[in-house]
Amino acid sequence: MMRTVLAVLAGLITAFALIFGLEMLGMALFPLPPGTTLQSEADLARLVAMSSTGKKIWVVCGWAIASFAGAWVAARISRQRRVMAAVAVAAFIVAGTVMNAMAIPHPLWMNALGVLLPIPLAVLAARLAGHRNTP
Repeated sequence: MMRTVLAVLAGLITAFALIFGLEMLGMALFPLPPGTTLQSEADLARLVAMSSTGKKIWVVCGWAIASFAGAWVAARISRQRRVMAAVAVAAFIVAGTVMNAMAIPHPLWMNALGVLLPIPLAVLAARLAGHRNTP
């Protein structure tokens, strides 16, 4: 059981590091308009509203990639409960997406994909992580 808990923690660290890294790369690819300040949630809401569709797709892809990679790491480390560990990571991603959507309005399609994609991607990651090449 302890190995599964540690696997989930490793998966979460992987997922959040990927989200952070992809957000930083996204800021380079889709820079903020000149004079934009991010002092409050209202500023963030305005930024999301005026962001390009490409930037919004980038964010959703980041959530999906992070969910898959974090779930894969958790499943790979966990021995007995691979799918459970992977889905636990995805559940945290879903919870973060919901909390983010409650704080900052996003288009409905972003919220829907942020809630619907992580769990199936986690199950797929767990299945792929379970195939080990043994000599």
